[in-house]
Amino acid sequence: MNQPLAYVHPQAKIADNVVIEPFVTIHKNVEIGEGTWIGSNVTIMEGARIGKNCRIFPGAVISAIPQDLKFDGEETTVEIGNNTTIREFVTINRGTKANYKTVVGDNCLLMAYVHVAHDCVIGNNCILANAANLAGHINIHDFAIIGGLSAIHQFVNIGQHVMISGGSLVRKDVPPFTKAARDPLSFVGVNSIGLRRRGFSSEKINEIQEIYRIIYLRKLNVTKAIALIETELPATPERDEIISFVTGSSRGIMKGYNFHEK
Repeated sequence: MNQPLAYVHPQAKIADNVVIEPFVTIHKNVEIGEGTWIGSNVTIMEGARIGKNCRIFPGAVISAIPQDLKFDGEETTVEIGNNTTIREFVTINRGTKANYKTVVGDNCLLMAYVHVAHDCVIGNNCILANAANLAGHINIHDFAIIGGLSAIHQFVNIGQHVMISGGSLVRKDVPPFTKAARDPLSFVGVNSIGLRRRGFSSEKINEIQEIYRIIYLRKLNVTKAIALIETELPATPERDEIISFVTGSSRGIMKGYNFHEK
C-alpha cells in the first residue's frame, strides 16, 4: 500500500494488501477491505465502507456529500460489498438522514459514468451499464440489469432479475423477472434468457409468464389481476414475490405496451 504519490488520511482503515495507485485521495473515516484495488485519481471521501476484492477505476468519486439541498452535514455512509467493480468516473453519493446510507451490494458492475445518488440501495449481482443515472432513494433488487444512458426517477423500485433497455426513462416501478423497454417504459415480456442463465427451469419461467399474462394481457386493473392470481395460481416464492412487489408499489408499476389501466 505504500504509495508515496497517494494521499491516505492517517485515520483511514485500510487492509494490508489493498493496492493504491498514484494520485489517489482517501479521506478520514474510510474503511477498505483486503484485496481491493484503487486506481489512479480515485477520490474516496468520508463515510466510505468498501468491501473485499473490489476494483475501483480511475476518476471514480466515492462517498461525496449528497446533491440534496436538505442535506445538513449529518454523518452518513456509502457501503459497497465484496467483489464489486466500479469503472471510470462513477460517482456514488452518501446517504442523508432519510436512510443514512447508500448501498451497493456484492458482485456488482457499475460501468463508466454511472451515478448513484443518496440513499439508493442496489442489491447483489447487479449491472448498471455506462452512464445509467439513479436519482435518490431508488431500490434495485438482486440480478437486475440497467441499460446504458437510462435515467431512473427518485423512489423507483426495480425488482429482481429485471432487464431494462438502454436509454430508458424509468418513472414507474418495474416488477421482478420482467423486461422493460419502449417509451413510455412498458412491459415487453419476461426476462426468460436471464432466468435460464441463472438456473430457473422452463416450468418456473412458464409460471412467471402466466402471472404476467394475467397482469398485462387480460385487460384487468391491477387489483383485479392480483385477486385472480391469488385465486387461480398456487403459492410459490416467485408468485408471492410478484404479488408483494405489485401490491407494495407506491408509484405504481409500469404499464403494458399500449395498455391503459381502467
